[in-house]
Amino acid sequence: MNLRRWAIFAALAAAASPAVAEVKSSSAAGFHVETAVTVAAPPAEAYAAIGRISEWWNPQHSYSGKAGNLRLQLRAGGCFCEALDGGGSVEHLRVVQAQPGKLLRFQGGLGPLQAQAVAGTLTYTLQAVTGGTRITQTYVVGGYLEGGADKLASPVDQVLAEQLQRLQRRLGVPR
Repeated sequence: MNLRRWAIFAALAAAASPAVAEVKSSSAAGFHVETAVTVAAPPAEAYAAIGRISEWWNPQHSYSGKAGNLRLQLRAGGCFCEALDGGGSVEHLRVVQAQPGKLLRFQGGLGPLQAQAVAGTLTYTLQAVTGGTRITQTYVVGGYLEGGADKLASPVDQVLAEQLQRLQRRLGVPR
């Protein structure tokens, strides 16, 4: 997935759903994006649903174009991976911290960031609230990105916000 495709997907995602995400900060050296949603499921159920990533991740934001090829192991060292046609595979992110019902943290570069000299940390924090769970998704990326990381902050923010909104639709909105 090249930078141009990532930007096109981000533009389509922004047009398809309201922007609820925020670029907290960005510079040529990195960025910090954050999105939060509330879902109609208790924290343990929301956490388990994150692990069923093939049920909610948009297949347009995968290498194979097939959500069924995605898998996520909810344990330290676990892989957010994708099977590719012809026997290939992609490691999108590696789980570095897993606390059921509370927190899930990954390291790695998503999409076009994988081909750059960057380090990224994606965190899902889950907090019980009336009627469900508040899920806060943060992605902090730093390092060398040709052309500057600040150029991709907004598109990455939009793509990740879309994924979290898809999870929210899957789990429902509290009434």
